[in-house]
Amino acid sequence: SLADTFYSIGLVMRLCQLLSVLEILHILVGIDKSRLIPRFLQITERIVVLFVVINSQEEVQGKYIVCVLFFLWNLLDVVRYTYNMLARTGINYLPLTWLNFSLCILLYPLSVLAKAFAICISLPYFETFGTYSVKLPFPFAFSIYFPYVLKTYLLVLFTGMCFIIQNLFSERKAHLEMGNFKKKRS
Repeated sequence: SLADTFYSIGLVMRLCQLLSVLEILHILVGIDKSRLIPRFLQITERIVVLFVVINSQEEVQGKYIVCVLFFLWNLLDVVRYTYNMLARTGINYLPLTWLNFSLCILLYPLSVLAKAFAICISLPYFETFGTYSVKLPFPFAFSIYFPYVLKTYLLVLFTGMCFIIQNLFSERKAHLEMGNFKKKRS
């Protein structure tokens, strides 16, 4: 069943990841108090890996790494969305707050490693089939070799991971200190 993950729930995952773009709108409107750039990077990473790397290469869809990615993404989202829903209703459940701001620090780097692994697995297929590689005609005489774009994206992915982890630590510190302060006052 691990190899059939994409075939079983790929459509639902693509729909959910497209809907996750609404998180950016929620931040812009003020519904969510998260920082825009880290959330934008996280959503963009998922969309690029899901739609560009996995969805476009049928050979990659049957790999075990797809199951690992979906599991990590869903685990993070279940905790985050449950925390956000309760926080919007005014419920502050300290164990869930701790889990939300601690689990992501552990699982996000694992998620990035899984994304990088999926990209590395897909590189031979992009090289063989030439998917998304473009050669522009004369007067430009310029070509874009997509495996090079993906290799460059790997560098951006790991650089972005460092920025996002730093943001996750600062969010964790702010929320957990605020939670302890409220607890001590009551």
